[in-house]
Amino acid sequence: MKKLTIKSWALEDRPREKLLLKGKTVLSDAELIAILIGSGTKKESAVALSKRILSSVNNNINELAALTYEQLIKFNGIGEARAVSIITALELGKRRRFEQVSQKPIVQSSATAFEILQPIIGELAHEEFWVLYLNNANKVLAKKQLSKGGITATMVDVRLLFKEAVALAAVGILVSHNHPSGKLKPSKFDELLTKKIKNAGETLDIKLLDHLIITQKDYFSFADNSML
Repeated sequence: MKKLTIKSWALEDRPREKLLLKGKTVLSDAELIAILIGSGTKKESAVALSKRILSSVNNNINELAALTYEQLIKFNGIGEARAVSIITALELGKRRRFEQVSQKPIVQSSATAFEILQPIIGELAHEEFWVLYLNNANKVLAKKQLSKGGITATMVDVRLLFKEAVALAAVGILVSHNHPSGKLKPSKFDELLTKKIKNAGETLDIKLLDHLIITQKDYFSFADNSML
């Protein structure tokens, strides 16, 4: 049986032509990736190859973005150029999302803070601790990385945290760190650190609004869970 290639499909069903005819929003994730790949192999079309790659990450774009170059080229049909194209496109998407939340947004809830911080630390393979410094209207004055650690922990200097807060004349702070393991439950150290930061802030009249633990897909809020 003759193999059915993308070129033999109806014109409106080919990913590139479909985008031009109907717009980018009607394309599936697999079709968008197929455009990046350009062509398939002798055994499968670019769309089929894209579906296979997406299936390996549970059809989750964030998980796809976390794949390394070495992991991508293990797929039959993905060579150096195609792997680089996929990584580049997903990195551009991540940076675009970061820019959208980089213009001093207002923190209205834990969900707002998650949207600001997830693109920064949500997909990292190591822990980082970040602080949002806020004015009296909860507008973000600055986003600062306070520390960078290993896979399971990062050390935090509370003095440096509040030195920056005083320099910015911040009246509130929101702290956050990521859990590369994907587990949202705070550790005993997380709880003790939160209490330490809260107590230090009260002395300086700088309020700790929340502490978020962030993973690739979700977050845990100390404030939402009445742990502040």
